Amino acid sequence: DPIEVLDEIEAILGIACSPMNWPLGWGRDFKGVYDLINDVIVCYESGHSNHRTEYVRISGIKSAEAKNFLATDYQKIVDEIELVKGASHIFDEESFLSGDLTPVFFGTALGNFGVKEMLEAFIIHAPPPQPRDTNKRLVHPTESRFSGFVFKIQANMDPKHRDRIAFLRVCSGSYHQGMRMHHVRLKKDIKVSDAVTFLAGEREQATHAYPGDIIGLHNHGTIQIGDTFTEGNTDRFQGIPNFAPELFRIVRVKDPLKTKQLEKGLLQLSEEGASQVFRPFRNNDMIVGAVGILQFDLVAFRLREEYRADCLYETTNIYSVRWIECTDDKMLSDFRNRNQDNLGLDGGGHLAYLAPTRANLQLVQERWPDISFLNTREH
Repeated sequence: DPIEVLDEIEAILGIACSPMNWPLGWGRDFKGVYDLINDVIVCYESGHSNHRTEYVRISGIKSAEAKNFLATDYQKIVDEIELVKGASHIFDEESFLSGDLTPVFFGTALGNFGVKEMLEAFIIHAPPPQPRDTNKRLVHPTESRFSGFVFKIQANMDPKHRDRIAFLRVCSGSYHQGMRMHHVRLKKDIKVSDAVTFLAGEREQATHAYPGDIIGLHNHGTIQIGDTFTEGNTDRFQGIPNFAPELFRIVRVKDPLKTKQLEKGLLQLSEEGASQVFRPFRNNDMIVGAVGILQFDLVAFRLREEYRADCLYETTNIYSVRWIECTDDKMLSDFRNRNQDNLGLDGGGHLAYLAPTRANLQLVQERWPDISFLNTREH
């Protein structure tokens, strides 16, 4: 029941729902949707599969044409719509942009019905590209020089080619095919001629992209989440945190001959953010860190299916992890020498303290007050 759907969204997600259209029946009795804002019935017709179709539209729920279309269900549907209008939240753009209210659309994605209306509303109401903060200043989308940052990396999008795609959001200026970008972290310029755009499972060559657009860069291991690309300047976008995991497991490979596949898979999955990997200095263990228990199942599945490396998990005595920062090189060197047994590197090569207990973590923080123990770090 659509009213129950709205109630469930509000109860679980804690966000008010404002229906923009309403289903006229459901299941086999589905007749279409009624546009609550524009007083228009969009008539559903089966048999078009997922092809784009211009469906019949009837203006006015009280029109003779609407009465004829809805037939014996007319009065019941009119009463239900009156109830919905009186009981539901009125759409307010400020509440939507602040995240307090969501518009709700009904339709069938499999039949490509109702999708067009949702996308058109998205174009009207979605916020434009916003200014983004860097380590030096605020970058506005109206600036002429290109800039963007990588917010996601996905491995094996095409299993036949074992590719890795870095998803880059354009923040200012524009991308054009063959342009040169400055990779801020690596301090080097690269020429990008093969960026791609995505639509569901399809991809095509990107010739141009503008602020708010997302393009995919082919990644051969040199691009990380949080990397900034610009048209020459060295501003670096901020605000993509890496959180300290709460659960830890030692991961072993079932077949020792697959050790290289295991290491490669774990490092690539950690690049994506699917999990985090830590390598203690005291041994050769590879430790997977996760926020939720299901992440371990996901990692094991992807290692088996994508890297042909079946793995086993073993318990470890790690209580928590903190990333280490210190501006004093001598102090950092002393800290590393005295705490070698509890130190290691994460998948990105950052120094981390692997605390066996809460008491141990508190004690080492008290002994080294000038060392920063961070539970988040910028990507």
